[in-house]
Amino acid sequence: MRSSIIIFLTIAAGIFCGVYDLIPDFMGNNDPSMIILYILLFVVGLSLGNDTEIVEKIKTQSPYLIVIPFVTIIFSLLGVLVVSPLVTERSIPESLAVGSGFAYYSLSSVLITEYKGADLGVVALMSNIMREVFVLIAAPFLVKYFGKIAPICCGGATTMDSTLPIITKTCGNEFAIIAIINGVVVDFCVPFLVTYFCGI
Repeated sequence: MRSSIIIFLTIAAGIFCGVYDLIPDFMGNNDPSMIILYILLFVVGLSLGNDTEIVEKIKTQSPYLIVIPFVTIIFSLLGVLVVSPLVTERSIPESLAVGSGFAYYSLSSVLITEYKGADLGVVALMSNIMREVFVLIAAPFLVKYFGKIAPICCGGATTMDSTLPIITKTCGNEFAIIAIINGVVVDFCVPFLVTYFCGI
């Protein structure tokens, strides 16, 4: 609970600093989020490197965990199919195009804008950002009520970068490799699925 509140307050502070142009000068010529992300990933790497038992922990995991990326993709798209009839102003393929961004908002929103226009591109941007932020805030609750695979599936393409630190913290270091594999596979599928659904 406390970590979720801290994450929420951190995001709110970031929004505040961005709106009121309070970004430090040394970050002015760079993307602050990328600098911080690199620092977080470095810290994750340190914790993995310091965990001498991580290889043994990974060996104890089921080999069936390799299907997690495909479960992430299939159930994300099934969720879109369930909800899409409620979005009457958009076709089902357009909804599937947005859903197949899997939280990779920077790529999916650009592709959808190119194929379907800025309106749907903004929807893709916001929905995929919300998916990422949801995992950052709700990861402890997802682990508690749905198990340690839940944040990985919910994180989609972000589990190899921005949500990896919170997944490692809430699920354990042994799940970091699983999260990275999930992120890489899902990330790879995004441009193909988005362009496919945009073309229908």
